[in-house]
Amino acid sequence: MKISNTLTGSKSTIKSVVGKDVVGIYVCGVTPYDSAHVGHAMSLMVYDVLIRYLRWCDYEVNFVSNYTDVDDKLIDRARELAIEPLELADRNIEEWEIEQRALGLLIPDVRPRVTQEIESIIGMIQEIIDHGLAYSTSDGDVYYRVRSNSDYGKLSHRRVDDLKSGSRLEVDNSKEDPLDFALWKATKPDEPSWASPWGAGRPGWHIECSAMARRYLGETFEIHGGGLDLIFPHHENEIAQAEGAANRPDVFARIWMHNGMVQRDGEKMSKSVGNVVTVQEALDQWSSDAIRLFVLSSHYRSGRNLTDDAMHAAVLGVERLRNAISLSNRGASESSIDCGSIVERFTAAMDDDVSTPQAVAVLFDLVKQINRTNDQGFDISEAQILLKELSTTVLGFSLNSEQDGGLDLDLVQLQQLVAKFGLDVTSNSVEQIIDALVEYRGHARLDKDFILADSVRDELLSLSIALDDTVDGTTWNML
Repeated sequence: MKISNTLTGSKSTIKSVVGKDVVGIYVCGVTPYDSAHVGHAMSLMVYDVLIRYLRWCDYEVNFVSNYTDVDDKLIDRARELAIEPLELADRNIEEWEIEQRALGLLIPDVRPRVTQEIESIIGMIQEIIDHGLAYSTSDGDVYYRVRSNSDYGKLSHRRVDDLKSGSRLEVDNSKEDPLDFALWKATKPDEPSWASPWGAGRPGWHIECSAMARRYLGETFEIHGGGLDLIFPHHENEIAQAEGAANRPDVFARIWMHNGMVQRDGEKMSKSVGNVVTVQEALDQWSSDAIRLFVLSSHYRSGRNLTDDAMHAAVLGVERLRNAISLSNRGASESSIDCGSIVERFTAAMDDDVSTPQAVAVLFDLVKQINRTNDQGFDISEAQILLKELSTTVLGFSLNSEQDGGLDLDLVQLQQLVAKFGLDVTSNSVEQIIDALVEYRGHARLDKDFILADSVRDELLSLSIALDDTVDGTTWNML
């Protein structure tokens, strides 16, 4: 299996550090200063599917994802709410844990919290100091010497001099160089703090993940994941710290995997714009399966544009998967579906940089084959078992019939519409009924019965189903 490696700029093959089929994966978790938004969910779904696939391929995966439960943002937010920062972190972590279960996300094997890892963080900082790559100030801060590392910038592919000229740097007269970044921050009034060799204080943001990843996965491990926005400075600094503590290069993560960001209707999600969608809002409006299908329908490295139309399409796609799995088997004759070929195409897609859009396309091709083969009176049981395994075990869909997916359609109204036009449609699937009506309208247009065709279109429009006639055929969307 190969994954796009930000460090090398090319695809890298996963190779176990310990010489066995064991893969260590570290994914940066949230800073729980507020409710988790849909971007957090979609990022974790990328790594959730990677881990599920590796385990399906008989790899042993050690999955670590943290909580940054002490941080500038969290402290500032707690001050606004007039509560203790750790109380705010506990509250939001509890909420996020519930939401992760609702999203069907795998539970990490280890989920460290920064406030419980202070000893190991201090230990790593001391190692970096001992190797001459960091220094403490008279105020009790500790900084990493960026210019002491000739490799600094290798992840983001930037030169140190370019960073100095192209970045807004925090002015601090106690720094040796404006580029140096904090490993330890001296205590301030009304902030959480811990004792250290340099005085009371708290960890800098970047050192936390370096220390926790090393503690639970070892000095070198296979994959480090996170959003594209973390490449610089966070992940760049993680590498510098890990190599500084080890006093040698080429330790820490072998593959750096970064997922694209989520927009809402073409704009970056921002509180100032007012377009942030929380996880709970997304679950209330759609289903976890629809959110997952929306995520997997794009490659993990590309950005995603969250729109109502895209989510309606995802809702209907989930229903197609669910209906194909729940079809009653009509025949006993041996199926013509080549399940082996399906598996080969699916694994080829996943092995090529976790190409979920292609993997999902293979599943929907299988759905078509199941529906067609069942109509022809052949046995579809083996194909249904395979579809369920790939959909649920590997891609993580629940396909729970209780998930309505936010599809606000009245099945009875659709069935009445079918009866009105005298169609023989026995399905209880909203999607299949609409498809049948669209096909019926298409025949009417071919017969130049435009009054009938317009009537079907208008009836569907009254149910908020809009048709779009193109040279390639007719598509439909929910309004």
